[in-house]
Amino acid sequence: MTEPAETWPPVSVIIATRNEAPFIERNVRSVLANDYPADKIEVLVVDGMSEDGTADIVRSLREEDSRVRLVENPRRIAPVAFNLGIENSTGEVLFFVSGHGAVSENFLRKSIETFRAQPEAWCVGGAIETINENFIGRAISGAMSSPVGVGNARFRLGNFKGWVDTVTAAGYWRWVFDKIGMFDEELVRHQDDELNLRLILNGGKIYMDSDIKSYYYSRGSLRKLIKQYWQYGIWRPRTIQKHNRPATLRQIAPMIFALIWVVLVAGTLIWHPIGWALGAFAAMYVLGLLAGGLDVARRAGLACGLLAPIVFMILHFCYGFGGLVGIVIFWVLRRGGKMKVEQVSISR
Repeated sequence: MTEPAETWPPVSVIIATRNEAPFIERNVRSVLANDYPADKIEVLVVDGMSEDGTADIVRSLREEDSRVRLVENPRRIAPVAFNLGIENSTGEVLFFVSGHGAVSENFLRKSIETFRAQPEAWCVGGAIETINENFIGRAISGAMSSPVGVGNARFRLGNFKGWVDTVTAAGYWRWVFDKIGMFDEELVRHQDDELNLRLILNGGKIYMDSDIKSYYYSRGSLRKLIKQYWQYGIWRPRTIQKHNRPATLRQIAPMIFALIWVVLVAGTLIWHPIGWALGAFAAMYVLGLLAGGLDVARRAGLACGLLAPIVFMILHFCYGFGGLVGIVIFWVLRRGGKMKVEQVSISR
């Protein structure tokens, strides 16, 4: 860094965790190792009453480096963790990093440089690289870096600089939360998307620079991936319901996909000729899966390419049918925030 340390704003990195013992140390150390003035960094690990020693690891890191702080989150859900982090932080710029990941060594510097280059931005973020530690994880990582798996989610695909509607590992000026409010504590999932929508509705702008890099350790289990994307699907309608404006195509595409299957299968049972349309749709979908599998095989190897279509189907069907269930829960039954769900990981 060529500029004097005093010209860089103090920053707070908020990491929401629950049972992340295998990841939390490397995560915290990745932040502390950033090429940013050391006395301008604080790391708040907001722990949801972990049962695997996560908090003990953070306490050990605290003894080693006073910039690390542990905050307890008895309610155990992500938006509460983020709000506790905001309330207990001191930085002028606040970053929210997944407990299941890490950041690049220039993550903070690049983010602040982006704020300076884009003075209209209220929030900045970058590209996320999905990494893994086993074969299934590699296949999941490959699928989640493919347009067949995640559509046009630019923060997953990378290689983009410009204005967007949401980002990951985002940084916000502290004053943004005074202006638009905190994270919505009702939302078990998609609380960051909802916050970013509020930001835009209040006149703010979000800038993505793919040079700002963070990392996410993909789920090493198909069962965990199913649970994760089913929850994503269920909670998407509620985030759309929160604001009186049309949803984006990216938000509703999985539900449209699932609805097409429902209509075609039901229609075939009622009138057999519709089976031709069902067959054509299924054939196009299989071709899409094969194309995605070839893309993953090219980047991650043949074995991962062979598993990728199964991963794609989990992403598409769990998110899509979960979304249809969410429509029934939140739009038809109008259960709103009264819905009780199984406790989920707050590290996303």
